Amino acid sequence: MENINFEFLSIDPVTIIGVLCNTMILFLVFKFVLFKRVKAVVEKRREEISKTYKEADAALESAKMKEDEYTEKLSSAKEESAEIVKNATVRATQRSDEIIAAAKTEAMNITAKANADIEAEKKRAVNQIKDEISGIAVSIAETVVSRQIDNDADQDRLIDEFIAGIGDAT
Repeated sequence: MENINFEFLSIDPVTIIGVLCNTMILFLVFKFVLFKRVKAVVEKRREEISKTYKEADAALESAKMKEDEYTEKLSSAKEESAEIVKNATVRATQRSDEIIAAAKTEAMNITAKANADIEAEKKRAVNQIKDEISGIAVSIAETVVSRQIDNDADQDRLIDEFIAGIGDAT
């Protein structure tokens, strides 16, 4: 077999120290140059996120306050509308009562006027009948006077004719 050379796998302490020094230098350069910038960017992003969360919390709180205010106004509006409906109902009832009272008063006035007209017509009819009776009585009296009543039979006959004449006149 051939002899394989594994020299590249050998451990050289100088190389290890050199690699460690290079790594340390690289680490320090990254730490002072890059990490500060990366840390600043990360910190800036963290502040933006914190600010966004605070704004979201403030917006949520504002929304809750507006919701409470809206609920309160809605409740107030419902109460106010109920009060308006109640007042309108009361006014309508009062107006209805006024209209009914006025109608009753007018009906009573019409009834009273009709009764007065009936009474006046009745009096006029009675007076007219009295006038007719007076006229008949006068005409009978003229007839009686123009004739000589000789006996009681003629007198009874004339009274009966008078009474029959009154029945025909009405």
